[in-house]
Amino acid sequence: MAVASPTRRLCLLLIDDNPADCMLAQEAFEQYSEQVSIKVIQDGQSALDWLHEQATKQSLPDVVLLDVNMPGMNGFEVLSALRNEAIFRHLPVVMLTTSTRQEDVDQAYELIASSYLVKQPDFRGFLDQIDSLVRFWSHARFRQQPKPMN
Repeated sequence: MAVASPTRRLCLLLIDDNPADCMLAQEAFEQYSEQVSIKVIQDGQSALDWLHEQATKQSLPDVVLLDVNMPGMNGFEVLSALRNEAIFRHLPVVMLTTSTRQEDVDQAYELIASSYLVKQPDFRGFLDQIDSLVRFWSHARFRQQPKPMN
């Protein structure tokens, strides 16, 4: 189930207010510890502050995993803030949530989410989602550039 190791680790930022969901995600990502590093922040404003700090270091994550339902700044407000700043506009954001509401899916894509994943209720299903996510984003972020034609 391991992903071929790229030259560097895939850096993920998980923004989710639920401690149990954060712990579950960290446990799921443990099997990819050689390929993935994950930073967990439990509220939207703190995540935006951290991203601004990382931007000054030119060290943005490869992908943001963002919950929809959070107190204070919800996931849509965070996504909107990211899309309104040029430095974050192209940062991939995957909505990772329990919400199956069509209105939430529509709003996420209107705000230019990269994808919308509904968390599987069972751990095995969630592990399969994480495996697919790591495989996709490792390929998308680290694919080899074509060699120039001579």
